[in-house]
Amino acid sequence: MKIAIPTREGRVDDHFGHCDHYTIYTIEDKTIMATETLASPQGCGCKSNIASTLAEMGVEVMLAGNMGEGAKNKLSAAGIRVVRGCQGDIEVLIKTYLMGFVFDSGLSCDHHDCH
Repeated sequence: MKIAIPTREGRVDDHFGHCDHYTIYTIEDKTIMATETLASPQGCGCKSNIASTLAEMGVEVMLAGNMGEGAKNKLSAAGIRVVRGCQGDIEVLIKTYLMGFVFDSGLSCDHHDCH
């Protein structure tokens, strides 16, 4: 399984569509096997091709901070499960998620400058 996290300076970026890059973890049996990065496309996440790009890479889960409904819907349509409300250091987040302690906040941004 692959898990993507919108990243800026080693932390979850507050807004998925404006992150510096995506950190992508390859997971096997709840163990991190590999880590790679993918540069973020220019512009808003809901208007980019990032959902299809991540799906083609095999990403199944997105651990994100804030995200609008448009971006969430595009990721979901690409077969990527979105977990919103994530924050902090990405290494701590991925380990906490693998232990089963990270859940979707259910909250969405309703404007493009949401932080």
